[in-house]
Amino acid sequence: MTTAVTPQAQHNLMAKIYAFVNQKGGVGKTTSVINIGAYLAEAGMKVLIVDMDSQANATSSLGFDKHTIGDSCYEILLGEPNVAEAIIRNAEAKIDLLPSKPALAGAEAELVNQVAREYRLKKALEKIEKQYDYVLMDCPPSLGLLTVNALTAARDGVIIPVQTEYLALEGLTQLLNTIDLVKQHLNTRLKVRGLILTMYDGRTNLSRQVVSEVREHFPGKVFRAIVPRNIRLAEAPSYGQPISLYAPDSAGAFGYKVLAAELLQTDNKRKER
Repeated sequence: MTTAVTPQAQHNLMAKIYAFVNQKGGVGKTTSVINIGAYLAEAGMKVLIVDMDSQANATSSLGFDKHTIGDSCYEILLGEPNVAEAIIRNAEAKIDLLPSKPALAGAEAELVNQVAREYRLKKALEKIEKQYDYVLMDCPPSLGLLTVNALTAARDGVIIPVQTEYLALEGLTQLLNTIDLVKQHLNTRLKVRGLILTMYDGRTNLSRQVVSEVREHFPGKVFRAIVPRNIRLAEAPSYGQPISLYAPDSAGAFGYKVLAAELLQTDNKRKER
């Protein structure tokens, strides 16, 4: 399997917009968003990461202090600033970020009586999406209004990280039901783009069994590349760097580089159809 991530001859007129969703925490959503984004950027893609989680882990993982962030997703959802003014950049990783901060936790309550509240993020991204090839949205571990905003904006689909551990499939039925509801009422294009198998430990029968089980439940929907359990992936966020910069020769880096190549390759094939 090749690990080369080859850039497109030219940038898309419209960005590929994906929501990374799983209501279970600790499955590798933020890790996947950051590192797939980094390898796409390394390949020459223009990448925007949208941090829709009030824990702001994607923001912190790219080296920004969530407590000193100015405009963020919170202000965007409330309709205050121009979205372009809220975007900040990690120049080393060549990634743009629409950041988050703890105040975002209150957005659901503040938006509850607002008209078209599920479309706030979609409308904001429409103003800047032509500047990017990829927009990757990191969602909170819940299926509330913040995640629904991301699903409504996810024109090209949902990517679901699934850890290869006990009870991996738990909750996925609820997630798929939510995706179906959003598709019926808010985003008719919404679909599952693929599942990412994360935290794989090839030494255990359990990990191998979970891989088999997930592929059986979701035929043709699981990315071939598998991300191993790797301490370097856990360390990288504390240095504000993606794995491609922090430990490019690690097993975790190899996993995400192959995964980004697979995403880019399959996206290009779909575009050619």
